[in-house]
Amino acid sequence: MKDFVDNLDRINALAEASPGFIWRLTGSGDNATDLSPYDDPLIIPNMSVWKDVAHLGAFVYRSGHVQIMRRRAEWFEHMENFQALWWVPAGHRPTVEEAKARLELIARTGPTAEAFTFWSPFPPPDAQAPVEAVLDRCA
Repeated sequence: MKDFVDNLDRINALAEASPGFIWRLTGSGDNATDLSPYDDPLIIPNMSVWKDVAHLGAFVYRSGHVQIMRRRAEWFEHMENFQALWWVPAGHRPTVEEAKARLELIARTGPTAEAFTFWSPFPPPDAQAPVEAVLDRCA
Protein backbone atom coordinates (compact mmCIF):
# COMPACT_ATOMS: atom_id res chain seq x y z
CA MET A 1 0.00 0.00 0.00
CA LYS A 2 2.99 2.29 0.55
CA ASP A 3 3.65 2.55 -3.20
CA PHE A 4 0.02 3.53 -3.78
CA VAL A 5 0.09 6.25 -1.12
CA ASP A 6 3.51 7.45 -2.28
CA ASN A 7 2.08 8.03 -5.78
CA LEU A 8 -1.11 9.86 -4.77
CA ASP A 9 0.30 13.39 -5.01
CA ARG A 10 1.82 12.71 -8.43
CA ILE A 11 -1.35 11.15 -9.83
CA ASN A 12 -3.58 13.86 -8.35
CA ALA A 13 -1.35 16.54 -9.89
CA LEU A 14 -1.53 14.72 -13.22
CA ALA A 15 -5.34 14.69 -13.01
CA GLU A 16 -5.51 18.38 -12.17
CA ALA A 17 -3.29 19.21 -15.16
CA SER A 18 -5.27 17.00 -17.55
CA PRO A 19 -7.65 18.42 -20.17
CA GLY A 20 -11.26 18.30 -19.01
CA PHE A 21 -10.49 18.10 -15.27
CA ILE A 22 -12.79 20.24 -13.10
CA TRP A 23 -12.65 19.09 -9.46
CA ARG A 24 -11.68 16.20 -7.17
CA LEU A 25 -12.71 15.15 -3.68
CA THR A 26 -10.25 15.91 -0.90
CA GLY A 27 -10.37 15.37 2.83
CA SER A 28 -8.39 17.22 5.45
CA GLY A 29 -5.26 17.00 3.30
CA ASP A 30 -4.76 17.04 -0.44
CA ASN A 31 -6.34 13.62 -0.98
CA ALA A 32 -9.33 11.68 0.36
CA THR A 33 -7.56 8.89 2.27
CA ASP A 34 -8.83 10.20 5.62
CA LEU A 35 -12.49 9.97 4.55
CA SER A 36 -14.39 6.83 5.61
CA PRO A 37 -17.79 6.71 3.91
CA TYR A 38 -18.22 3.00 4.67
CA ASP A 39 -17.89 0.89 7.81
CA ASP A 40 -14.81 -0.70 6.23
CA PRO A 41 -11.90 1.73 6.84
CA LEU A 42 -9.97 0.16 3.96
CA ILE A 43 -12.40 1.56 1.37
CA ILE A 44 -10.95 4.85 0.09
CA PRO A 45 -13.27 7.13 -1.89
CA ASN A 46 -11.99 8.54 -5.16
CA MET A 47 -14.28 11.05 -6.81
CA SER A 48 -13.79 13.74 -9.43
CA VAL A 49 -15.70 15.87 -11.93
CA TRP A 50 -14.67 16.03 -15.58
CA LYS A 51 -15.96 17.83 -18.66
CA ASP A 52 -17.11 14.53 -20.19
CA VAL A 53 -16.55 10.78 -20.27
CA ALA A 54 -13.94 11.04 -23.04
CA HIS A 55 -11.70 13.37 -21.01
CA LEU A 56 -12.00 11.21 -17.90
CA GLY A 57 -11.29 8.08 -19.94
CA ALA A 58 -8.22 9.67 -21.49
CA PHE A 59 -6.85 10.42 -18.02
CA VAL A 60 -7.71 7.03 -16.52
CA TYR A 61 -6.57 4.79 -19.39
CA ARG A 62 -4.22 6.83 -21.58
CA SER A 63 -2.04 8.87 -19.22
CA GLY A 64 0.52 8.13 -16.52
CA HIS A 65 -2.43 7.06 -14.36
CA VAL A 66 -2.58 3.76 -16.25
CA GLN A 67 0.71 2.66 -14.63
CA ILE A 68 -0.99 2.78 -11.24
CA MET A 69 -4.16 1.15 -12.59
CA ARG A 70 -2.13 -1.82 -13.81
CA ARG A 71 -0.95 -2.39 -10.24
CA ARG A 72 -4.34 -2.04 -8.52
CA ALA A 73 -4.51 -5.76 -7.65
CA GLU A 74 -1.41 -5.28 -5.44
CA TRP A 75 -3.31 -2.89 -3.17
CA PHE A 76 -7.03 -3.46 -3.54
CA GLU A 77 -9.41 -6.37 -3.24
CA HIS A 78 -11.84 -6.87 -6.10
CA MET A 79 -15.13 -5.01 -5.63
CA GLU A 80 -18.12 -5.90 -7.78
CA ASN A 81 -19.36 -2.30 -7.99
CA PHE A 82 -16.49 0.14 -7.72
CA GLN A 83 -17.36 2.70 -10.38
CA ALA A 84 -20.27 5.02 -10.99
CA LEU A 85 -20.35 7.86 -13.47
CA TRP A 86 -23.16 10.38 -13.78
CA TRP A 87 -23.76 13.80 -15.26
CA VAL A 88 -23.82 16.77 -12.90
CA PRO A 89 -24.93 20.34 -13.58
CA ALA A 90 -22.17 22.89 -14.14
CA GLY A 91 -20.79 24.08 -10.82
CA HIS A 92 -22.16 21.14 -8.81
CA ARG A 93 -19.75 19.28 -6.53
CA PRO A 94 -21.12 15.80 -5.81
CA THR A 95 -21.03 14.44 -2.28
CA VAL A 96 -19.79 11.08 -1.11
CA GLU A 97 -23.40 10.23 -0.22
CA GLU A 98 -24.42 10.91 -3.83
CA ALA A 99 -21.66 8.61 -5.03
CA LYS A 100 -22.71 5.84 -2.66
CA ALA A 101 -26.30 6.13 -3.88
CA ARG A 102 -25.16 5.90 -7.52
CA LEU A 103 -23.07 2.80 -6.78
CA GLU A 104 -26.08 1.23 -5.08
CA LEU A 105 -28.27 2.12 -8.07
CA ILE A 106 -25.90 0.36 -10.46
CA ALA A 107 -25.83 -2.69 -8.16
CA ARG A 108 -29.65 -2.83 -8.19
CA THR A 109 -30.48 -1.96 -11.79
CA GLY A 110 -27.29 -1.99 -13.83
CA PRO A 111 -26.18 1.06 -15.81
CA THR A 112 -28.84 3.71 -16.44
CA ALA A 113 -28.82 7.38 -17.40
CA GLU A 114 -28.68 8.16 -13.66
CA ALA A 115 -25.58 6.02 -12.98
CA PHE A 116 -23.39 4.28 -15.54
CA THR A 117 -19.87 3.00 -16.20
CA PHE A 118 -17.13 3.51 -18.77
CA TRP A 119 -18.35 0.33 -20.49
CA SER A 120 -22.00 1.41 -20.67
CA PRO A 121 -22.00 5.22 -20.83
CA PHE A 122 -25.04 7.42 -21.29
CA PRO A 123 -25.01 10.84 -22.96
CA PRO A 124 -25.63 14.05 -21.02
CA PRO A 125 -29.33 14.88 -20.61
CA ASP A 126 -29.24 17.51 -23.39
CA ALA A 127 -27.11 15.51 -25.87
CA GLN A 128 -28.34 14.36 -29.25
CA ALA A 129 -25.63 11.76 -29.93
CA PRO A 130 -24.64 8.63 -28.01
CA VAL A 131 -21.42 8.39 -26.00
CA GLU A 132 -18.83 5.80 -26.99
CA ALA A 133 -17.73 3.25 -24.40
CA VAL A 134 -14.27 3.69 -22.90
CA LEU A 135 -12.58 0.33 -22.81
CA ASP A 136 -10.26 -0.66 -19.96
CA ARG A 137 -6.97 -0.58 -21.82
CA CYS A 138 -4.79 -1.12 -18.78
CA ALA A 139 -5.91 -4.63 -17.76
